[in-house]
Amino acid sequence: MNTCDLCDRHDAQVRVLELPLRDYGGRIGFDGIVSTIKAYEDNSLVRDAVAEPGNGRVLVIDGGGSLRRSMLGDLLAAKALENGWAGVVVFGAIRDSAAIGAMALGVKALGTCPRKTDKLGQGLRDVPVRFGGLVICPGEWLCADADGVVLADGVLG
Repeated sequence: MNTCDLCDRHDAQVRVLELPLRDYGGRIGFDGIVSTIKAYEDNSLVRDAVAEPGNGRVLVIDGGGSLRRSMLGDLLAAKALENGWAGVVVFGAIRDSAAIGAMALGVKALGTCPRKTDKLGQGLRDVPVRFGGLVICPGEWLCADADGVVLADGVLG
């Protein structure tokens, strides 16, 4: 199922992220149950999350839209892939985009930045986050492809 078909068939049940995210992962289309992180220029919680079994989930990172520091790099993306995460959506920047592009992991972000984040252990895990005109809650279902990102309260098909 792609995002356009989901919108056509389930328009009243889906919400569309109003944000021009770019595709960076080697897997353009992905979907899964959402887990969230809210952290500004500190990816400590991202490191913790991708070290856990992903079970096909999608990690949604609210990095405050910052393009000054990258919230995901190739090492954390490789760990996410190894642990079964379907994808990562970043309201912020990533780095190591060429290496991430070679991985079978869905990754969408605003852009890239070669600078890594601070590691201060700051941020919140599995809380509602707000960006792109939506409130995104843990446990919702996310579907992403080349046309965008849609969310629903449950899995649609």
